[in-house]
Amino acid sequence: MVMAKTLTDTMRELTDIQRKAVEWDDGPLLVLAGPGSGKTRVLTCRVARLLDSTPNERFRILALTFTNKAAHEMKTRIAALVPGSEERAEISTFHGFCAQLLRQHGVHLGVKPSFEIYSRTADREAVLEDAVRPQYGRFGRNDIRLLPRIDALKQRLISPKRALEYLQHKGSSPDAAERIAHAYQLYENALRRSNALDFNSLTFLAFQLLKFPAISGHFRTVYRYWLIDEFQDTNGSQYNLLQRMAGDNFQQLFAMADDDKTVYEWNGANVLRINNLVRDFRCEVIQLTDNFRCPPRIVEAANRLVVYNVRRKLSKKSAEAAKPRSESGEPEIQCRVFSSDAEEASGIATDIASLNPEERRQTAVLARNRALLKSVQAELTERNVPNALLARRDDFASPQMRWLVASLKQISRPLDRRNMATLIKTFQNFSGITVNIEEMELRSETDRVTLLTAWLDAIGETSAVCDVNGAVDALAGLASGSMRLPDAVKRIIECFDCEDADNDFIDDVSAWQRIEREIRQARGAVSLDQFLQEMELRSKEPVPAPGAVSLSTIHGSKGLEFDRVYLIGLAEEVLPSWHSVKNASGSAALEEERRCCFVAITRTRRHLVLSRAETYRSYSKCPSRFLEEMGLPSDRTDQSLP
Repeated sequence: MVMAKTLTDTMRELTDIQRKAVEWDDGPLLVLAGPGSGKTRVLTCRVARLLDSTPNERFRILALTFTNKAAHEMKTRIAALVPGSEERAEISTFHGFCAQLLRQHGVHLGVKPSFEIYSRTADREAVLEDAVRPQYGRFGRNDIRLLPRIDALKQRLISPKRALEYLQHKGSSPDAAERIAHAYQLYENALRRSNALDFNSLTFLAFQLLKFPAISGHFRTVYRYWLIDEFQDTNGSQYNLLQRMAGDNFQQLFAMADDDKTVYEWNGANVLRINNLVRDFRCEVIQLTDNFRCPPRIVEAANRLVVYNVRRKLSKKSAEAAKPRSESGEPEIQCRVFSSDAEEASGIATDIASLNPEERRQTAVLARNRALLKSVQAELTERNVPNALLARRDDFASPQMRWLVASLKQISRPLDRRNMATLIKTFQNFSGITVNIEEMELRSETDRVTLLTAWLDAIGETSAVCDVNGAVDALAGLASGSMRLPDAVKRIIECFDCEDADNDFIDDVSAWQRIEREIRQARGAVSLDQFLQEMELRSKEPVPAPGAVSLSTIHGSKGLEFDRVYLIGLAEEVLPSWHSVKNASGSAALEEERRCCFVAITRTRRHLVLSRAETYRSYSKCPSRFLEEMGLPSDRTDQSLP
């Protein structure tokens, strides 16, 4: 049996510079942490050390990151290092933290704790369409296209009242500015009437809450130490939130960042925001330069590539390979060229199919866009190679699980007519039983019962033979209070789980079980309202099958690592993208593409295959400039570099 490492053991394994970061106690600190530099180990050791050294104190530690997966991993590691003390650490995503803040204090802004979170674009578009429908003389159905403009305003913390002035100041015509501002106000009014928030509302309203000195002061007192992971990914509203919460004198801010991994500028991140952090919080800066993940040849290529970006910190040191050169005879980097994108997908899939199952499990195919991945996925599937496309999914795929979610929402929000329509439609999709929502509304009013009760009564009166009566009975038990939430959900899933259950349902169940575990670990026992809120904040993608090859966009691969990485599509107008190539060579868009390439090649622990095709969709493409910048061959002959 392998014994878990103690905090003392783990601290002993740190390098001198890692230990300096972990033991830092003197004011704000920015740690520049490159790929494979032990960032997560430093973060978790720092939290564990702070908890372990203050066993009799009651202060808490706040750690914010960008994915629930990262938060879950940090929480698990800390619990292993300081068992029983991890409850003093609040480890969450930015959105999760804001949601919790609004549950606790949102009443000051008129937000009830039972608010719903709309994570799907389709739901938000429906809200906007319903909001403008009474004014169709002025708006039309196509005005749902204004939603991205509303999102942009909210990300900049511009309220509906300030929107008109802001838009005019930014150069919008008076008519366009007035139209957008009015639609924004109608959209916000509709959300408030439904007690609903979208993702951008979470940060926007949390920022508004922190204007109350008692609330911002409370967080500075309760959370004595703050840790921000992947700081380079913060957008403007998240940074402003931190500034407002910190006030003028908060000192114990610890941020992890790497400007070379800033790949979300399209979502509000800014490679220069690290400079703002150093200036505004007067941070000391240290750098973790050792790369413990990648082989030396790949570290060298990454160093050569990223120095072409002129907006990176000039004082930044190059990464150093902590791994020795491989003596296995397998090349660290291999460059491959194919005649077409179809041949590239086929060739890469054939190569992967020749690997043994354990090697496949530690293999990833990365690309700039999903279209390239889909081609490789089709080729892998044809060769019976298990694979999983890693991508955020905001909704479940099967009608059974969408019905379950809609049912839980209806219990929480009995008057929600739109959700009731979803419940009826999804139930019809797998049962064949049709119920008219207008009849449900009439029955609800006549019998003075909820819409859900009216629907349950109608289903009970049908003469149709239905294989899911047990699921309906379990829902009725939950709605009446005679069954607990976990028991009812378990019974409902068991009713659907039969031998001929399709893959969508099987995948959804694995995703549901993962989400349940994450929520239980992060929040413990929660109410139905909070469970639904937490679920909306989490992706619904299934747990990959054992031994599956991972396929991911470069953006989705951040934070992941594999023994073997295939980066495909290294051609001009593919990677870098057409949009970035049409700009000047030193443009911000092109620099972000270069950072994407940097992120992709540093995901590997052992072996990297870089491939390109001479034609994509029958159009000739030149080799990506990034190959030359990395000092790698781009000619027709396949080459391996030891």
